Amino acid sequence: MAARHLRILSGCNGALLSVRFFSDSTLAQEPIASTAIDSASVSPSINTAENHSQLNNNKKHSAPSSLKHAELAKFSAIADTWFKFSLLFWWDSEGPYKPLHALNPTRLAFIRSTLCRHFRKDPYSARPFEGLNIVDVGCGGGILSEDLDPETSTIEYCCTTAEKLVEEQRKFDAVIASEVIEHVADPAEFCKSLSALTVSEGATVISTINRSMRAYATAIIAAEHILHWLPKGTHQWSSFLTPEELVLILQRASIDVKEMAGFVYNPLTGRWSLSDDISVNFIAFGTKNS
Repeated sequence: MAARHLRILSGCNGALLSVRFFSDSTLAQEPIASTAIDSASVSPSINTAENHSQLNNNKKHSAPSSLKHAELAKFSAIADTWFKFSLLFWWDSEGPYKPLHALNPTRLAFIRSTLCRHFRKDPYSARPFEGLNIVDVGCGGGILSEDLDPETSTIEYCCTTAEKLVEEQRKFDAVIASEVIEHVADPAEFCKSLSALTVSEGATVISTINRSMRAYATAIIAAEHILHWLPKGTHQWSSFLTPEELVLILQRASIDVKEMAGFVYNPLTGRWSLSDDISVNFIAFGTKNS
């Protein structure tokens, strides 16, 4: 049986500039669309104005979520401004999203390595995650999730919330939230939702940005104001978590962090690499207590 993946398309991913979707576990309170499609034919709804209206109309009937209204407004504005631009260049590895494409192999290397070890899968297999059910919460345009297992035959795309999936009693072998937690209203509650989606002894992977002065200088001042990799205001330094804080939050959500690594950018080569330096970008792998 081929591996199945549920991808929640969203506009909250801080590294995805002009994402076409703004509703996910951090930005939406009602599902907008759910469709099963092949990985080669991704064409979900992109009417952000209509979807935003739907969210507001259904707000009173929605399940509690880690919605952060300021983030919703911010990324909705980004989507409106950059929408046509992103449609043309989203998958252009040399285009406006070049930094994200450059980071992708590095974070994929960590995720594949940890998941394959945990589930005792062959990392060199063409389909290393065959038989596993994986959710990528807040996947933006799908740059990470599309390359996680390129050979998968079935992909389900949903615009919904992690809390809504918990309400539906959905369970996954592995839960991934990359560059998402820094945009939610309540990181602790968000992690509880991620934990609830994870099967006993399943895996959880979270990547984010450290709340350090070095991160402020590089991820905000340099990336947003000098290099213009991201729109100004994409990140709020006060919303970042330190590695120690993330570990504690996950522990309280019944997830034990087993491994952590940093992402380090080399401006001379334009490449990212895994490192022991977690002072800026970092990623954590944990397992759900039985």
